[in-house]
Amino acid sequence: MPDPTPARKGTKRPRRTRRPTPSLGWREWVGLPDHGIDWVKAKVDTGARTSSLHAAGLHTFEVENREWVRFSVYPWQRSSADAVLVEARVLDRRQVRSSSGATERRPVVVLPVRIGDGVVDVEFTLTRRDQMGFRMLLGRQALRGRFLVDTGRSYLLGQPPRPERRANRAPEVPDGLPVHDGAGHAGDGASDGGAGDEDRVDG
Repeated sequence: MPDPTPARKGTKRPRRTRRPTPSLGWREWVGLPDHGIDWVKAKVDTGARTSSLHAAGLHTFEVENREWVRFSVYPWQRSSADAVLVEARVLDRRQVRSSSGATERRPVVVLPVRIGDGVVDVEFTLTRRDQMGFRMLLGRQALRGRFLVDTGRSYLLGQPPRPERRANRAPEVPDGLPVHDGAGHAGDGASDGGAGDEDRVDG
């Protein structure tokens, strides 16, 4: 039965409360949930447009006339232990210039990344980042409209349990160890980046 009480004119609807934009530090712990990697340390770089991911053993192949790549992700800093094999469709190829001035044409893939309590689809250029302090770099495209960045702070979204942080301090493991498809881990490394740990996308 309809409500006989007429609606009052000029009644304002309650405003929706906007959730505050989460803040990131200049380095954060994130994950690749679709690939079983719970923790990997990423550098948050507002000077880079596109994000970058360390990709070892990069191999291209075709699936239904589309280009795909297969590569290994090393969750630990400066170590190939617990490598995880990843396959992804190539979205694009882009010319990238490093801070040293060298240019490289890299494949671009989209991978879901857990950042804090949410999961974001992020475009990554793939390259070897052996000389870099971080396996992952998060650029502006991944951050814009989603996060604020406090460049003077770190780990605003929290850190993994102590065992994972300790494991990231383990001595370097040489390349060539078996690669698996299981869960990876990452921890709190003693070294956090160095010169040249930025990428710029031309164009």
